[in-house]
Amino acid sequence: MRLKIDMLIDYNFFARFEDNTVPPTRPATKTCGLTFTAANVRKTFKCVNPRKAAGPDGIPGRVLRACADQLAGVFTDIFNQSLSQSAVPTCFKRATIVPVPKKAKVTELNDYRPVALTSVIMKCFERLVKDHITSILPDTLDPLQFAYRPNRSTDDAIAITLHTALTHLDKRNTYVRMLFIDYSSAFNTIVPSKLVIKLETLGLDPALCNWVLDFLTGRSQVVRVGNNISTPLILNTGAPQGCVLSPLLYSLFTHDCVAKHASNSIIKFADDTTVVGLITNNDETAYREEVRALGVWCQENNLSLNVSKTKEMIVDFRKQEREHPPIHIEGTVVEKVESFKFLGVHITDKLNWSTHTDSVVKKAQQRLFNLRRLKKFGLSPKSLTNFYRCTIESILSGCITAWYGNCSAHNRKALQRVVRTAQRITGGKLPALQDTYTTRCHRKAKKIIKDNNHPSHCLFTPLSSRRRGQYRCIKAGTERLKNSFYLKAIRLLNSHH
Repeated sequence: MRLKIDMLIDYNFFARFEDNTVPPTRPATKTCGLTFTAANVRKTFKCVNPRKAAGPDGIPGRVLRACADQLAGVFTDIFNQSLSQSAVPTCFKRATIVPVPKKAKVTELNDYRPVALTSVIMKCFERLVKDHITSILPDTLDPLQFAYRPNRSTDDAIAITLHTALTHLDKRNTYVRMLFIDYSSAFNTIVPSKLVIKLETLGLDPALCNWVLDFLTGRSQVVRVGNNISTPLILNTGAPQGCVLSPLLYSLFTHDCVAKHASNSIIKFADDTTVVGLITNNDETAYREEVRALGVWCQENNLSLNVSKTKEMIVDFRKQEREHPPIHIEGTVVEKVESFKFLGVHITDKLNWSTHTDSVVKKAQQRLFNLRRLKKFGLSPKSLTNFYRCTIESILSGCITAWYGNCSAHNRKALQRVVRTAQRITGGKLPALQDTYTTRCHRKAKKIIKDNNHPSHCLFTPLSSRRRGQYRCIKAGTERLKNSFYLKAIRLLNSHH
Protein backbone atom coordinates (compact mmCIF):
# COMPACT_ATOMS: atom_id res chain seq x y z
CA MET A 1 0.00 0.00 0.00
CA ARG A 2 2.80 2.40 0.86
CA LEU A 3 4.42 1.74 -2.53
CA LYS A 4 1.18 2.60 -4.33
CA ILE A 5 0.86 5.86 -2.41
CA ASP A 6 4.45 6.75 -3.31
CA MET A 7 3.66 6.04 -6.96
CA LEU A 8 0.66 8.36 -6.76
CA ILE A 9 2.64 11.20 -5.25
CA ASP A 10 5.42 10.82 -7.85
CA TYR A 11 4.28 13.49 -10.28
CA ASN A 12 6.72 12.44 -12.98
CA PHE A 13 5.36 8.89 -13.00
CA PHE A 14 2.01 10.09 -14.29
CA ALA A 15 2.97 13.34 -15.99
CA ARG A 16 5.28 11.50 -18.40
CA PHE A 17 3.37 11.28 -21.70
CA GLU A 18 4.52 8.27 -23.69
CA ASP A 19 4.76 8.41 -27.48
CA ASN A 20 1.36 7.84 -29.03
CA THR A 21 1.26 4.88 -31.41
CA VAL A 22 -1.42 6.54 -33.56
CA PRO A 23 -0.36 9.38 -35.86
CA PRO A 24 -2.38 12.55 -35.29
CA THR A 25 -5.33 12.76 -37.65
CA ARG A 26 -6.34 16.32 -36.82
CA PRO A 27 -4.31 19.51 -36.86
CA ALA A 28 -3.31 21.14 -33.59
CA THR A 29 -5.70 23.77 -32.29
CA LYS A 30 -5.62 26.38 -29.60
CA THR A 31 -5.26 25.31 -25.99
CA CYS A 32 -8.40 23.90 -24.36
CA GLY A 33 -10.02 26.50 -22.11
CA LEU A 34 -11.37 23.88 -19.70
CA THR A 35 -9.57 23.67 -16.34
CA PHE A 36 -10.41 22.03 -13.04
CA THR A 37 -9.77 23.25 -9.52
CA ALA A 38 -8.30 21.23 -6.67
CA ALA A 39 -11.70 21.41 -4.98
CA ASN A 40 -13.35 19.71 -8.00
CA VAL A 41 -10.77 16.93 -8.02
CA ARG A 42 -10.89 16.47 -4.22
CA LYS A 43 -14.67 16.14 -4.28
CA THR A 44 -14.51 13.58 -7.08
CA PHE A 45 -11.88 11.51 -5.28
CA LYS A 46 -13.95 11.46 -2.09
CA CYS A 47 -16.92 10.06 -4.04
CA VAL A 48 -14.96 7.06 -5.36
CA ASN A 49 -16.50 3.69 -4.53
CA PRO A 50 -13.79 1.89 -2.50
CA ARG A 51 -15.20 -1.51 -3.46
CA LYS A 52 -14.58 -1.11 -7.18
CA ALA A 53 -11.74 -3.19 -8.61
CA ALA A 54 -8.46 -1.46 -9.42
CA GLY A 55 -7.34 -0.98 -13.01
CA PRO A 56 -4.10 -2.05 -14.70
CA ASP A 57 -2.13 0.41 -12.54
CA GLY A 58 -3.18 -1.55 -9.43
CA ILE A 59 -4.24 1.61 -7.55
CA PRO A 60 -7.48 0.93 -5.62
CA GLY A 61 -10.19 3.49 -5.13
CA ARG A 62 -9.83 3.42 -1.35
CA VAL A 63 -6.38 5.05 -1.69
CA LEU A 64 -7.78 7.98 -3.65
CA ARG A 65 -10.67 8.34 -1.22
CA ALA A 66 -8.49 8.20 1.90
CA CYS A 67 -5.77 10.48 0.51
CA ALA A 68 -8.00 12.88 -1.45
CA ASP A 69 -6.74 15.98 0.40
CA GLN A 70 -3.09 15.12 -0.22
CA LEU A 71 -3.46 14.01 -3.85
CA ALA A 72 -5.96 16.54 -5.20
CA GLY A 73 -3.36 19.22 -5.96
CA VAL A 74 -1.02 16.85 -7.83
CA PHE A 75 -3.73 15.37 -10.02
CA THR A 76 -5.32 18.75 -10.67
CA ASP A 77 -2.06 19.76 -12.37
CA ILE A 78 -1.93 16.48 -14.32
CA PHE A 79 -5.54 16.73 -15.48
CA ASN A 80 -5.19 20.36 -16.54
CA GLN A 81 -1.93 19.64 -18.38
CA SER A 82 -3.67 16.79 -20.23
CA LEU A 83 -6.49 19.12 -21.29
CA SER A 84 -4.15 21.92 -22.34
CA GLN A 85 -2.17 19.54 -24.57
CA SER A 86 -5.30 17.70 -25.82
CA ALA A 87 -3.56 14.43 -24.98
CA VAL A 88 -4.23 11.65 -22.48
CA PRO A 89 -1.29 9.87 -20.77
CA THR A 90 -0.88 6.37 -22.21
CA CYS A 91 -0.84 4.86 -18.71
CA PHE A 92 -4.40 6.18 -18.25
CA LYS A 93 -5.64 4.50 -21.44
CA ARG A 94 -4.74 0.92 -20.60
CA ALA A 95 -7.47 -1.63 -19.94
CA THR A 96 -7.57 -5.23 -18.74
CA ILE A 97 -10.46 -7.40 -19.96
CA VAL A 98 -11.63 -10.12 -17.58
CA PRO A 99 -14.20 -12.61 -19.00
CA VAL A 100 -17.01 -13.27 -16.50
CA PRO A 101 -19.48 -16.15 -17.12
CA LYS A 102 -23.06 -15.08 -17.82
CA LYS A 103 -24.41 -18.54 -17.03
CA ALA A 104 -23.63 -21.26 -14.51
CA LYS A 105 -22.70 -23.63 -17.33
CA VAL A 106 -20.54 -22.11 -20.06
CA THR A 107 -20.71 -23.80 -23.48
CA GLU A 108 -19.42 -21.12 -25.86
CA LEU A 109 -17.51 -17.84 -25.93
CA ASN A 110 -20.72 -15.79 -26.05
CA ASP A 111 -21.55 -17.13 -22.59
CA TYR A 112 -18.84 -14.82 -21.22
CA ARG A 113 -19.31 -11.12 -20.50
CA PRO A 114 -16.14 -9.06 -21.02
CA VAL A 115 -15.60 -6.80 -18.01
CA ALA A 116 -13.07 -4.02 -18.57
CA LEU A 117 -10.90 -2.86 -15.68
CA THR A 118 -9.60 0.67 -16.24
CA SER A 119 -7.70 3.16 -14.11
CA VAL A 120 -9.75 4.53 -11.21
CA ILE A 121 -7.84 7.81 -11.53
CA MET A 122 -8.87 8.09 -15.18
CA LYS A 123 -12.49 7.37 -14.24
CA CYS A 124 -12.39 10.38 -11.91
CA PHE A 125 -10.90 12.47 -14.72
CA GLU A 126 -13.61 11.27 -17.12
CA ARG A 127 -16.34 12.09 -14.60
CA LEU A 128 -15.14 15.69 -14.42
CA VAL A 129 -15.04 15.97 -18.23
CA LYS A 130 -18.47 14.32 -18.52
CA ASP A 131 -20.03 16.81 -16.11
CA HIS A 132 -18.55 19.68 -18.11
CA ILE A 133 -19.80 18.34 -21.47
CA THR A 134 -23.26 17.68 -20.05
CA SER A 135 -23.48 21.24 -18.71
CA ILE A 136 -22.73 22.87 -22.10
CA LEU A 137 -24.89 20.72 -24.38
CA PRO A 138 -27.34 22.83 -26.40
CA ASP A 139 -31.07 22.77 -25.65
CA THR A 140 -31.69 21.81 -29.29
CA LEU A 141 -30.24 18.33 -28.69
CA ASP A 142 -32.67 15.53 -29.60
CA PRO A 143 -35.37 15.77 -26.88
CA LEU A 144 -36.15 12.06 -27.22
CA GLN A 145 -32.67 11.02 -26.03
CA PHE A 146 -33.30 10.49 -22.32
CA ALA A 147 -29.83 9.37 -21.20
CA TYR A 148 -27.41 11.82 -19.56
CA ARG A 149 -29.85 14.73 -19.62
CA PRO A 150 -30.93 16.63 -16.51
CA ASN A 151 -34.40 15.76 -15.25
CA ARG A 152 -34.62 12.71 -17.57
CA SER A 153 -34.84 9.04 -16.65
CA THR A 154 -36.13 5.70 -17.87
CA ASP A 155 -39.51 6.68 -16.34
CA ASP A 156 -39.72 9.56 -18.80
CA ALA A 157 -38.75 7.42 -21.79
CA ILE A 158 -41.36 4.77 -20.93
CA ALA A 159 -44.07 7.35 -20.14
CA ILE A 160 -43.49 9.19 -23.44
CA THR A 161 -43.58 5.92 -25.40
CA LEU A 162 -46.84 4.82 -23.75
CA HIS A 163 -48.47 8.25 -24.08
CA THR A 164 -47.57 8.44 -27.77
CA ALA A 165 -49.10 5.01 -28.36
CA LEU A 166 -52.20 5.46 -26.17
CA THR A 167 -53.05 8.88 -27.61
CA HIS A 168 -52.93 7.45 -31.13
CA LEU A 169 -54.91 4.33 -30.18
CA ASP A 170 -57.67 6.60 -28.84
CA LYS A 171 -58.54 7.37 -32.47
CA ARG A 172 -60.51 5.16 -34.85
CA ASN A 173 -58.94 2.61 -37.19
CA THR A 174 -55.46 2.92 -35.72
CA TYR A 175 -52.72 0.69 -34.36
CA VAL A 176 -49.11 1.04 -33.26
CA ARG A 177 -45.95 -0.82 -34.27
CA MET A 178 -42.97 -0.70 -31.89
CA LEU A 179 -39.55 -1.78 -33.14
CA PHE A 180 -37.04 -2.45 -30.37
CA ILE A 181 -33.61 -2.06 -31.96
CA ASP A 182 -30.57 -4.05 -30.85
CA TYR A 183 -27.08 -3.11 -32.04
CA SER A 184 -24.10 -5.44 -32.34
CA SER A 185 -21.41 -4.10 -29.98
CA ALA A 186 -22.73 -0.55 -30.35
CA PHE A 187 -20.06 1.13 -28.23
CA ASN A 188 -17.21 -0.75 -29.92
CA THR A 189 -18.10 0.37 -33.44
CA ILE A 190 -17.97 4.15 -32.97
CA VAL A 191 -15.57 5.83 -35.39
CA PRO A 192 -13.74 8.51 -33.31
CA SER A 193 -13.16 10.87 -36.27
CA LYS A 194 -16.90 10.93 -37.06
CA LEU A 195 -17.74 11.41 -33.38
CA VAL A 196 -15.43 14.43 -33.12
CA ILE A 197 -17.10 16.09 -36.13
CA LYS A 198 -20.49 15.62 -34.45
CA LEU A 199 -19.18 17.03 -31.17
CA GLU A 200 -17.96 20.16 -32.94
CA THR A 201 -21.39 20.65 -34.54
CA LEU A 202 -22.84 20.53 -31.02
CA GLY A 203 -20.60 23.45 -30.02
CA LEU A 204 -17.82 21.71 -28.09
CA ASP A 205 -14.44 23.40 -28.01
CA PRO A 206 -12.19 22.03 -30.84
CA ALA A 207 -9.35 21.49 -28.38
CA LEU A 208 -11.65 19.44 -26.12
CA CYS A 209 -12.75 17.48 -29.20
CA ASN A 210 -9.08 16.71 -29.90
CA TRP A 211 -8.73 15.52 -26.31
CA VAL A 212 -11.69 13.17 -26.85
CA LEU A 213 -10.08 11.93 -30.08
CA ASP A 214 -6.84 11.17 -28.26
CA PHE A 215 -8.79 9.53 -25.44
CA LEU A 216 -10.47 7.12 -27.89
CA THR A 217 -7.41 6.20 -29.96
CA GLY A 218 -4.21 4.35 -29.16
CA ARG A 219 -5.78 2.41 -26.30
CA SER A 220 -3.84 -0.63 -25.10
CA GLN A 221 -5.93 -3.61 -24.08
CA VAL A 222 -5.07 -7.08 -22.73
CA VAL A 223 -7.20 -10.06 -21.72
CA ARG A 224 -6.55 -11.73 -18.37
CA VAL A 225 -7.68 -15.29 -17.62
CA GLY A 226 -6.40 -16.44 -14.25
CA ASN A 227 -2.68 -15.66 -14.18
CA ASN A 228 -2.40 -15.64 -17.98
CA ILE A 229 -2.30 -12.32 -19.82
CA SER A 230 -2.61 -11.92 -23.58
CA THR A 231 -0.46 -9.84 -25.90
CA PRO A 232 -1.50 -6.14 -25.82
CA LEU A 233 -3.81 -4.97 -28.59
CA ILE A 234 -3.98 -1.32 -29.66
CA LEU A 235 -7.54 -0.12 -30.32
CA ASN A 236 -8.41 2.96 -32.40
CA THR A 237 -12.16 2.39 -32.80
CA GLY A 238 -15.08 2.46 -30.41
CA ALA A 239 -15.91 3.95 -27.04
CA PRO A 240 -13.99 1.79 -24.54
CA GLN A 241 -15.83 -0.47 -22.11
CA GLY A 242 -15.65 0.36 -18.44
CA CYS A 243 -15.13 4.08 -19.09
CA VAL A 244 -17.38 6.72 -17.56
CA LEU A 245 -17.43 8.82 -20.74
CA SER A 246 -18.42 6.02 -23.14
CA PRO A 247 -22.26 6.07 -22.69
CA LEU A 248 -22.37 9.86 -22.99
CA LEU A 249 -20.17 9.86 -26.11
CA TYR A 250 -22.39 7.20 -27.66
CA SER A 251 -25.49 9.28 -26.92
CA LEU A 252 -23.91 12.28 -28.62
CA PHE A 253 -22.76 10.13 -31.55
CA THR A 254 -26.40 9.13 -32.20
CA HIS A 255 -27.95 12.57 -31.56
CA ASP A 256 -28.76 12.99 -35.28
CA CYS A 257 -30.67 9.68 -35.43
CA VAL A 258 -34.16 11.21 -35.38
CA ALA A 259 -37.48 10.38 -37.01
CA LYS A 260 -38.00 11.70 -40.52
CA HIS A 261 -41.81 11.38 -40.51
CA ALA A 262 -44.20 13.12 -38.13
CA SER A 263 -46.15 9.88 -37.56
CA ASN A 264 -43.05 8.17 -36.14
CA SER A 265 -40.89 8.65 -33.06
CA ILE A 266 -37.39 7.35 -32.30
CA ILE A 267 -37.03 7.15 -28.53
CA LYS A 268 -33.53 6.54 -27.16
CA PHE A 269 -31.91 5.85 -23.83
CA ALA A 270 -28.18 5.54 -24.60
CA ASP A 271 -28.01 2.55 -26.98
CA ASP A 272 -31.60 1.38 -26.29
CA THR A 273 -33.49 2.58 -29.36
CA THR A 274 -37.20 2.19 -30.06
CA VAL A 275 -39.03 3.17 -33.25
CA VAL A 276 -42.72 3.90 -32.58
CA GLY A 277 -44.84 3.94 -35.73
CA LEU A 278 -48.38 5.36 -35.52
CA ILE A 279 -50.42 3.64 -38.22
CA THR A 280 -53.76 5.00 -39.50
CA ASN A 281 -56.05 3.28 -42.02
CA ASN A 282 -53.49 0.48 -42.46
CA ASP A 283 -51.06 2.82 -44.24
CA GLU A 284 -47.58 1.72 -43.12
CA THR A 285 -45.63 3.61 -45.79
CA ALA A 286 -44.08 6.15 -43.44
CA TYR A 287 -43.19 3.52 -40.83
CA ARG A 288 -41.50 1.21 -43.31
CA GLU A 289 -39.62 4.12 -44.85
CA GLU A 290 -38.47 5.11 -41.33
CA VAL A 291 -37.07 1.64 -40.70
CA ARG A 292 -35.31 1.67 -44.08
CA ALA A 293 -33.83 5.14 -43.36
CA LEU A 294 -32.62 3.94 -39.95
CA GLY A 295 -30.79 1.08 -41.66
CA VAL A 296 -29.11 3.55 -44.03
CA TRP A 297 -28.12 5.81 -41.11
CA CYS A 298 -26.55 2.83 -39.33
CA GLN A 299 -24.49 1.97 -42.41
CA GLU A 300 -23.28 5.56 -42.74
CA ASN A 301 -22.27 5.64 -39.07
CA ASN A 302 -20.65 2.21 -38.91
CA LEU A 303 -23.31 0.78 -36.57
CA SER A 304 -24.46 -2.79 -37.14
CA LEU A 305 -28.05 -3.84 -36.45
CA ASN A 306 -28.43 -7.18 -34.69
CA VAL A 307 -31.56 -8.38 -36.49
CA SER A 308 -31.77 -11.64 -34.53
CA LYS A 309 -32.20 -9.70 -31.26
CA THR A 310 -34.26 -6.86 -32.73
CA LYS A 311 -37.94 -7.44 -31.90
CA GLU A 312 -41.23 -5.87 -32.99
CA MET A 313 -44.46 -5.59 -31.03
CA ILE A 314 -47.79 -4.61 -32.59
CA VAL A 315 -50.50 -3.03 -30.44
CA ASP A 316 -53.87 -3.30 -32.20
CA PHE A 317 -57.13 -3.06 -30.26
CA ARG A 318 -59.45 -3.13 -33.28
CA LYS A 319 -62.19 -5.73 -33.03
CA GLN A 320 -61.57 -7.17 -36.49
CA GLU A 321 -58.25 -8.99 -36.47
CA ARG A 322 -55.97 -8.30 -39.41
CA GLU A 323 -52.72 -9.83 -40.59
CA HIS A 324 -49.76 -7.47 -40.24
CA PRO A 325 -47.00 -7.96 -42.83
CA PRO A 326 -43.61 -8.43 -41.15
CA ILE A 327 -40.75 -5.95 -41.20
CA HIS A 328 -37.54 -6.88 -43.04
CA ILE A 329 -34.10 -5.56 -42.09
CA GLU A 330 -31.18 -6.47 -44.33
CA GLY A 331 -33.34 -9.15 -45.93
CA THR A 332 -34.16 -10.82 -42.60
CA VAL A 333 -37.63 -10.93 -41.05
CA VAL A 334 -37.88 -9.22 -37.65
CA GLU A 335 -39.50 -11.45 -35.04
CA LYS A 336 -42.87 -10.34 -33.66
CA VAL A 337 -43.33 -10.70 -29.89
CA GLU A 338 -46.26 -10.37 -27.52
CA SER A 339 -44.17 -8.81 -24.75
CA PHE A 340 -40.80 -7.11 -24.43
CA LYS A 341 -38.67 -5.91 -21.54
CA PHE A 342 -38.28 -2.23 -22.35
CA LEU A 343 -35.86 -0.33 -20.09
CA GLY A 344 -36.53 -2.76 -17.25
CA VAL A 345 -40.34 -2.78 -17.63
CA HIS A 346 -42.26 -5.62 -19.32
CA ILE A 347 -44.59 -4.15 -21.98
CA THR A 348 -47.18 -6.39 -23.66
CA ASP A 349 -49.16 -5.98 -26.88
CA LYS A 350 -52.32 -5.64 -24.75
CA LEU A 351 -50.70 -2.85 -22.68
CA ASN A 352 -51.63 -4.62 -19.46
CA TRP A 353 -49.19 -5.07 -16.61
CA SER A 354 -49.73 -8.62 -15.37
CA THR A 355 -46.43 -9.83 -16.86
CA HIS A 356 -44.51 -6.97 -15.26
CA THR A 357 -46.16 -7.20 -11.84
CA ASP A 358 -45.71 -10.99 -11.73
CA SER A 359 -41.97 -10.51 -12.42
CA VAL A 360 -41.68 -7.74 -9.82
CA VAL A 361 -43.55 -9.71 -7.14
CA LYS A 362 -41.37 -12.77 -7.76
CA LYS A 363 -38.16 -10.76 -7.32
CA ALA A 364 -39.49 -8.99 -4.23
CA GLN A 365 -40.55 -12.25 -2.56
CA GLN A 366 -37.06 -13.67 -3.04
CA ARG A 367 -35.67 -10.71 -1.10
CA LEU A 368 -38.25 -11.14 1.67
CA PHE A 369 -36.35 -14.32 2.57
CA ASN A 370 -33.23 -12.21 3.21
CA LEU A 371 -35.30 -9.78 5.30
CA ARG A 372 -36.55 -12.65 7.50
CA ARG A 373 -33.01 -13.95 7.97
CA LEU A 374 -31.79 -10.50 9.02
CA LYS A 375 -34.57 -10.28 11.61
CA LYS A 376 -33.45 -13.64 13.06
CA PHE A 377 -29.95 -12.20 13.40
CA GLY A 378 -31.40 -9.48 15.64
CA LEU A 379 -31.19 -6.39 13.41
CA SER A 380 -33.06 -3.35 14.71
CA PRO A 381 -36.41 -2.36 13.13
CA LYS A 382 -34.75 0.75 11.66
CA SER A 383 -32.08 -1.34 9.91
CA LEU A 384 -34.71 -3.76 8.64
CA THR A 385 -36.75 -0.87 7.26
CA ASN A 386 -33.69 0.55 5.50
CA PHE A 387 -32.99 -2.88 3.98
CA TYR A 388 -36.59 -3.08 2.77
CA ARG A 389 -36.43 0.34 1.13
CA CYS A 390 -33.13 -0.40 -0.63
CA THR A 391 -33.73 -3.95 -1.83
CA ILE A 392 -37.50 -4.54 -1.97
CA GLU A 393 -39.31 -1.21 -2.29
CA SER A 394 -36.86 -0.16 -5.01
CA ILE A 395 -37.98 -3.20 -7.05
CA LEU A 396 -41.70 -2.73 -6.40
CA SER A 397 -41.61 0.98 -7.28
CA GLY A 398 -39.20 0.91 -10.25
CA CYS A 399 -40.63 3.24 -12.97
CA ILE A 400 -43.90 3.10 -11.03
CA THR A 401 -45.20 6.38 -12.51
CA ALA A 402 -45.28 4.81 -15.98
CA TRP A 403 -47.19 1.58 -15.28
CA TYR A 404 -48.99 1.54 -11.91
CA GLY A 405 -51.95 3.67 -13.04
CA ASN A 406 -53.17 0.97 -15.46
CA CYS A 407 -52.60 -2.00 -13.14
CA SER A 408 -55.62 -4.19 -12.49
CA ALA A 409 -57.02 -4.58 -8.96
CA HIS A 410 -55.59 -8.10 -8.86
CA ASN A 411 -52.09 -6.83 -9.75
CA ARG A 412 -52.24 -4.12 -7.09
CA LYS A 413 -53.30 -6.58 -4.40
CA ALA A 414 -50.38 -8.86 -5.26
CA LEU A 415 -47.96 -5.93 -4.99
CA GLN A 416 -49.45 -4.66 -1.74
CA ARG A 417 -49.35 -8.17 -0.27
CA VAL A 418 -45.55 -8.01 -0.45
CA VAL A 419 -45.60 -4.67 1.38
CA ARG A 420 -47.82 -6.07 4.15
CA THR A 421 -45.53 -9.07 4.58
CA ALA A 422 -42.51 -6.79 4.85
CA GLN A 423 -44.39 -4.65 7.36
CA ARG A 424 -45.00 -7.65 9.62
CA ILE A 425 -41.31 -8.58 9.45
CA THR A 426 -39.94 -5.08 10.12
CA GLY A 427 -42.54 -4.28 12.78
CA GLY A 428 -42.91 -0.72 11.47
CA LYS A 429 -45.33 1.11 9.21
CA LEU A 430 -44.36 1.09 5.53
CA PRO A 431 -45.90 3.36 2.86
CA ALA A 432 -48.53 1.76 0.63
CA LEU A 433 -47.60 1.53 -3.06
CA GLN A 434 -50.61 3.66 -3.96
CA ASP A 435 -49.21 6.48 -1.81
CA THR A 436 -45.75 6.03 -3.32
CA TYR A 437 -47.25 6.20 -6.81
CA THR A 438 -49.26 9.34 -6.04
CA THR A 439 -46.30 11.11 -4.42
CA ARG A 440 -43.93 10.34 -7.28
CA CYS A 441 -46.45 11.35 -9.95
CA HIS A 442 -46.96 14.71 -8.27
CA ARG A 443 -43.23 15.27 -7.76
CA LYS A 444 -42.32 14.33 -11.35
CA ALA A 445 -45.10 16.53 -12.78
CA LYS A 446 -43.78 19.56 -10.89
CA LYS A 447 -40.26 18.93 -12.21
CA ILE A 448 -41.52 18.68 -15.80
CA ILE A 449 -43.45 21.95 -15.46
CA LYS A 450 -40.29 23.75 -14.32
CA ASP A 451 -38.25 22.34 -17.23
CA ASN A 452 -39.15 24.14 -20.45
CA ASN A 453 -36.91 21.80 -22.48
CA HIS A 454 -38.56 18.60 -21.28
CA PRO A 455 -40.34 16.85 -24.19
CA SER A 456 -43.48 16.51 -22.02
CA HIS A 457 -43.57 20.14 -20.86
CA CYS A 458 -46.11 21.06 -23.56
CA LEU A 459 -48.64 18.57 -22.14
CA PHE A 460 -49.07 20.71 -19.00
CA THR A 461 -51.03 23.68 -20.34
CA PRO A 462 -51.97 26.28 -17.69
CA LEU A 463 -55.53 27.56 -17.64
CA SER A 464 -56.44 31.25 -17.54
CA SER A 465 -54.96 33.61 -14.95
CA ARG A 466 -58.18 33.49 -12.93
CA ARG A 467 -57.51 29.78 -12.34
CA ARG A 468 -53.82 30.02 -11.57
CA GLY A 469 -52.20 26.69 -10.70
CA GLN A 470 -54.76 24.72 -12.72
CA TYR A 471 -53.86 22.78 -15.89
CA ARG A 472 -55.94 21.85 -18.90
CA CYS A 473 -57.07 18.22 -18.84
CA ILE A 474 -56.21 16.04 -21.83
CA LYS A 475 -59.21 14.50 -23.58
CA ALA A 476 -59.35 10.73 -23.36
CA GLY A 477 -61.87 8.25 -24.71
CA THR A 478 -60.46 5.09 -23.12
CA GLU A 479 -59.64 4.10 -19.56
CA ARG A 480 -56.14 3.15 -20.65
CA LEU A 481 -55.39 6.74 -21.60
CA LYS A 482 -57.25 8.23 -18.63
CA ASN A 483 -55.16 6.21 -16.18
CA SER A 484 -51.81 6.93 -17.86
CA PHE A 485 -49.17 9.05 -16.16
CA TYR A 486 -49.69 12.48 -17.72
CA LEU A 487 -53.47 12.56 -17.29
CA LYS A 488 -53.12 11.26 -13.73
CA ALA A 489 -50.45 13.89 -12.98
CA ILE A 490 -52.61 16.74 -14.27
CA ARG A 491 -55.54 15.58 -12.12
CA LEU A 492 -53.24 15.41 -9.08
CA LEU A 493 -51.92 18.93 -9.68
CA ASN A 494 -55.43 20.33 -10.01
CA SER A 495 -56.71 18.48 -6.92
CA HIS A 496 -53.74 19.68 -4.82
CA HIS A 497 -54.44 23.24 -5.91
